[in-house]
Amino acid sequence: QLVESGGGLAQAGDSLSLSCVVSGLTFGSIVMGWFRQAPGKEREFVAAIRQRDGTTEYSDSVKGRFRISRDRAKSTVYLQMNSLKPEDTAVYFCAYKRGNFITEPALDYEYWGQGTQVTVSS
Repeated sequence: QLVESGGGLAQAGDSLSLSCVVSGLTFGSIVMGWFRQAPGKEREFVAAIRQRDGTTEYSDSVKGRFRISRDRAKSTVYLQMNSLKPEDTAVYFCAYKRGNFITEPALDYEYWGQGTQVTVSS
């Protein structure tokens, strides 16, 4: 089970932080990802982290503004979002895939959280 928290309303330039707690699943050789989906658009990759060594990957649209991290002791993954823009408005999902390869297609991920809304006003 993946449970997200955080999100909410923000103004352009603000920061928000999301958390995703993993329970009932191994937190070992896995990749955790963050995706987002805006109304009328497909779900898109935002960032991912490989649990084994902390290697990260970001989409070009968030690189330099967002930071993914994990706390293995708490089985939790975070997404720190800085310099938010109105185009960051979406429902954000955390996702889980077994294995050690970071991939971007949403179909590669096996488990998903329920999503949390992030709304950024200009």
